[in-house]
Amino acid sequence: VKQKKRHMGDTKHFCPVSLKENFVLYPGLQEHAAKYKEKIYYFSTSEYRDEFLKNPEEYVSHNEPLQAPPLRVFLLGVHGAGKTTCARDITDKLGIFHIQFEEYLQELILPKTKRKVGPFFDEDHEDDNKIVEELEDFSQTITITETEKTKQEVELTDEERAIKANLMDNKELPPEVLDKIVPDWWKKEPFRSTGFILDGFPRTLDEASYLSERGLCPDVAIYIQVEEGDILNRLFPPRLKKWKEKQFKKKEYKKKLKELKAKIRV
Repeated sequence: VKQKKRHMGDTKHFCPVSLKENFVLYPGLQEHAAKYKEKIYYFSTSEYRDEFLKNPEEYVSHNEPLQAPPLRVFLLGVHGAGKTTCARDITDKLGIFHIQFEEYLQELILPKTKRKVGPFFDEDHEDDNKIVEELEDFSQTITITETEKTKQEVELTDEERAIKANLMDNKELPPEVLDKIVPDWWKKEPFRSTGFILDGFPRTLDEASYLSERGLCPDVAIYIQVEEGDILNRLFPPRLKKWKEKQFKKKEYKKKLKELKAKIRV
């Protein structure tokens, strides 16, 4: 049966209210449709449809076409899939921002922690602490007041503790913490008018649901699928090199400690 051609509104199948209010291309649903001036508009929710019908002229184009939002891309995949490498290449070509989610979280707590946190980064510092403790047994160069001062500097807020737990133990960030981070990339400059590639978020179903509930839609989501063997070939050599360097440092530390003990005995 030949169907009658539908005359869609200015925003096609996207919700005009989401575009106006949130500057997001949110796909509308056929069950939330309305007709205005012989054109059909789809809406993401029935509330937005009712909002449109109160004052349609506010959401339609007049002298010039409606401005579309910039490109927003989600780049997903397992650790080592090459997300960051691809994202950097694409951002250079398209002139949009690259947001590496974990790196962004690190920057938020770096002023307090003074160094990056997480299982991979903690390995670099675990020996440093042991050496300091051993040195303290032989020389009183580090006073109690200095130790207390260091502890005071690392006092974190609830939000910062949640971010640290996410980086250390992969615990999910609560919605109230995400609310202070994620919506800004859609709603605040310079991201709002330039666009971005978000690398490494969302990672779970709950995080994807959070974005959907807030109406924060990407224009495209790309999942990079890589064979396990390829990831092993990428990640193992640099990890092995780092491990060797760590073993060399341990030997150097032990040598220095032995020399210091001999000096103190003398």
